[in-house]
Amino acid sequence: MRLITQFIWRKHALERMLERSITRNEVMECAYKGEIIESYPEDFPFPSFLVLYSDPMPLHIVMAMDGEECYIITAYRPSPEEFENNFTTRIKR
Repeated sequence: MRLITQFIWRKHALERMLERSITRNEVMECAYKGEIIESYPEDFPFPSFLVLYSDPMPLHIVMAMDGEECYIITAYRPSPEEFENNFTTRIKR
């Protein structure tokens, strides 16, 4: 489990979560229990990650970490048109 003491919710994430009927609890569970499937170490101002959690439905979040603070950038349900069946691998086109 990642050590997270505080979630910082970006406006974009909250807007998308509302549009997509994704709750804060789902996002926090994904952050704590999910699997990092992509890493973006060059992102500014902090490295970020694409995280997948699939209980009960697949959920992707993009989050950045600054020590123990977790910035939630966005959240969405992965599309079968963009990801393979396991939702961890992007379909190459």
